[in-house]
Amino acid sequence: MFNALVLEQHEKQTLAKITSLDDDLLPDGNVTVDVDFSSLNYKDGLAITGKGKIVRQFPMVPGIDFAGTVADSQHPDYQRGDKVVLTGWGVGEAHWGGMAEKARVNGDWLVPLPEGLSPQQAMMVGTAGFTAMLCVQALIDGGVKPEDGHVLVTGASGGVGSVAVTLLHTLGYRVSAVTGRLETNQAWLKQLGAADVLPRESFSAPGRPLDKQQWAGAIDTVGSQILANVLSQVQYGGTVAACGLAGGFDLPATVMPFILRNVRLQGVDSVSCPKAQRQAAWQSLTKLLPASYFEQACHTIALAQTPEYADKIIQGEVKGRVVIDIANQGA
Repeated sequence: MFNALVLEQHEKQTLAKITSLDDDLLPDGNVTVDVDFSSLNYKDGLAITGKGKIVRQFPMVPGIDFAGTVADSQHPDYQRGDKVVLTGWGVGEAHWGGMAEKARVNGDWLVPLPEGLSPQQAMMVGTAGFTAMLCVQALIDGGVKPEDGHVLVTGASGGVGSVAVTLLHTLGYRVSAVTGRLETNQAWLKQLGAADVLPRESFSAPGRPLDKQQWAGAIDTVGSQILANVLSQVQYGGTVAACGLAGGFDLPATVMPFILRNVRLQGVDSVSCPKAQRQAAWQSLTKLLPASYFEQACHTIALAQTPEYADKIIQGEVKGRVVIDIANQGA
């Protein structure tokens, strides 16, 4: 038997509760993992609250990422006792996820825990940090250099945004961070490395197809009108890495930035990212994230607190990363 946060649906309402389950109920997979830590991402918040069409079947154990120890393996790359990390691959959506004491998955979805990171630290990074690293790499691949000017990060107080600010600062970029809660987040974002902090309202109203060139590049976690405005302000030859749609999945923009300013819009997907790219991103994260990140940008909750925090993350009331201590199931 193992304990898990289980989502069920009754009369179109999603209900979340901690339940004791038999091991035989674990889904198909060739590696069973004793989960130490998971984390709460925006997508998890949508799944747990039922405010987004994330879960594809019920009952479902949410949690799109986890870190733990291999308990049993029929996969050639893993043996009992190996430390592993999982992000993406539809886990917590179509396949039972990490908010449980045990998980059974396809071993091809796993990567070894990077040397120098504990399971808890790995979840302080988690899907959000992994996605942020892919976004930063997209800017580098697009030719954006620190000397080119400021790099904009939208949704900077969220999981992806806060890691992106930290990584860019570590690499020598001057970062302009955009947040919807300027008064409460400004000092914290500057501690993470932002050179300046801007209000979300400056980017949320419809703007001109081409605006003043201000940003060498950008990482956008929001989408919709904010992304459209960011694109209109990117310098000639700049790159924008887009990885989120918290503000909407539409893009009310024109082709003018792409044609007249040679701007590149690079989509970033972390769910189905190939294994070699995953391992490279994790190695970069291990090298680049300073010790201060784990102190400033993260806090840990018990499994029973997850539904409460899921609602908070949807309301934009959570800053940084939220790690779930699976062994701690009390409130």
